[in-house]
Amino acid sequence: MTIPAPPLAVLGRVDDAAVDDERAAVRVLVVAARDGDAAAFGRLHRLHGRMVHAIVLRCVPHEEAADLVQDVFLSAWKMLPGLGDPDAFGAWLARIARNRAIDFLRARRPHAELPTDLPLPERPVTEAREVLAALCALPEAYAETLIMRLVEGMTGPEIAARTGMTPGSVRVNLHRGMALLRRRLSGEHER
Repeated sequence: MTIPAPPLAVLGRVDDAAVDDERAAVRVLVVAARDGDAAAFGRLHRLHGRMVHAIVLRCVPHEEAADLVQDVFLSAWKMLPGLGDPDAFGAWLARIARNRAIDFLRARRPHAELPTDLPLPERPVTEAREVLAALCALPEAYAETLIMRLVEGMTGPEIAARTGMTPGSVRVNLHRGMALLRRRLSGEHER
């Protein structure tokens, strides 16, 4: 059984009914996946993959993020029978992603320094990495929400539906995080 994702508003006014409909659809998928339905879990993967990628990307080099996302979903599949409340799936999955990213950082071995005479990459790649580094340096709630929005292209209502946050909390995190990011990128001191 395929449950279509309801259309969600882009930023601005959040259609609370659409968010509630999506949460109900996720609940059905979680129960089916918990009962062993791999197709339902695949749908959950498609719905939550960008959120998990954003969380992992906050801590892990982008070259490692895709593999770690798969590890997160493999762990979630194995641990899904232990999830008591299907409504908590998004927050539960986000916690698994954060824990796996932290585990990755702890296990990471020091790398040898590259020679200083290597040619420099193109400037846009360097600028993108600088912005990503500035994003990752923000407080966790702002960084994750902004990465979901700016890097993964998720809408505010999608972020709310996937993470279990309220639409208002998402808007606040996006607004405050963007203001802080702008200040940091412009070199202004924080208040």
